[in-house]
Amino acid sequence: MINDSIRTAEKRHEETKTMRKIIRIYCHGHHHHRQSEEDLCPSCRDLADYAESRIAHCPHMEKKTFCKFCKTHCYAPSRREDIRRIMRWAGPRMLIHDPLSALHHMLLQISSHFRHKL
Repeated sequence: MINDSIRTAEKRHEETKTMRKIIRIYCHGHHHHRQSEEDLCPSCRDLADYAESRIAHCPHMEKKTFCKFCKTHCYAPSRREDIRRIMRWAGPRMLIHDPLSALHHMLLQISSHFRHKL
């Protein structure tokens, strides 16, 4: 039980970290070029904070793979579309910015896709 709680907390942490990276890549590519990678424009910072709060309260994190396969939509429709747009643009660029995370994410997505098709 404790190990499951630790794994779930680690999963939340990794998902939050990845989401912030993706939003940062998008923001730096579309809104501004700052010296620090942590700097986000106000709208991207707001979206990153919103995503973090949704991840923190996800009721399915223990068994969840990807939000697009989830039966419960934690994001409001307008925010969900923002996240989709950002992921479509920044996702492929993760290969340049963080290749290990990108490859890990792609492997998880492939395995999730096949699990949900069965």
